[in-house]
Amino acid sequence: MLILPAIDLKDGKCVRLLQGRKEDVTVYGDDPAAMATRWADEGAEYLHVVDLDGAFTGESANLGAIRSIVDAIDIPCQVGGGIRDLGAVSRLLNIGVDRVIIGTVAVTHPDLVIQLIERFGPERIVVGIDARDGEVAIKGWETSAAMTVDELSRQIRSCGVKRVVYTDIARDGMLGGPNNEATVKLAKESGLKVMASGGVSTLDDIALLVEIEGSGVEAVITGKALYEGSFSLADAIALTVK
Repeated sequence: MLILPAIDLKDGKCVRLLQGRKEDVTVYGDDPAAMATRWADEGAEYLHVVDLDGAFTGESANLGAIRSIVDAIDIPCQVGGGIRDLGAVSRLLNIGVDRVIIGTVAVTHPDLVIQLIERFGPERIVVGIDARDGEVAIKGWETSAAMTVDELSRQIRSCGVKRVVYTDIARDGMLGGPNNEATVKLAKESGLKVMASGGVSTLDDIALLVEIEGSGVEAVITGKALYEGSFSLADAIALTVK
């Protein structure tokens, strides 16, 4: 199982939000490239980057910061947040991003999902499923999609999607532990490869996710716990070594 440190970008800075609320922001650094280098130096094999400005507005304001991250490290990264058309996907892949995460358009424009999979392949396109009480949220978590997680997972799988990032919004940034039950349910029932996100707070949380890796949960994304020093990245990675 991979441990993916998260770098959330807002106004070019590294931040974390509480349950996705843009008014509840904590700044952890103003140099995204340095932050990416830190995680790579500490053993990360892959990074998870979110353009929060893009998620809220639908237009990226952090392309320069993302480019600086890609240029600074020798490990791959995936990027999500406000990516809602083919041009935005192309720009990110062209600057060296390994995988692009789409969210809102997976709900609103499934035809675009098919187009993206056909053009770039299922290994380059990931769908972010963000949910609250089993209901999908879109547009920076501010709008209900009137669709359940099960419904969306079936829809995107029929479009050719192979991998998703699953975030329980209620857990994100709260350090209260991930929603393992919902994460495993999604992996087993959908047949999709799942990256778990939201709520990781202790090494025990990592250990539990490692134990269920065979269910289809292939990675865990962690942000605030690392930034707050709840555990080290090295210790988290050590739990995944068998």
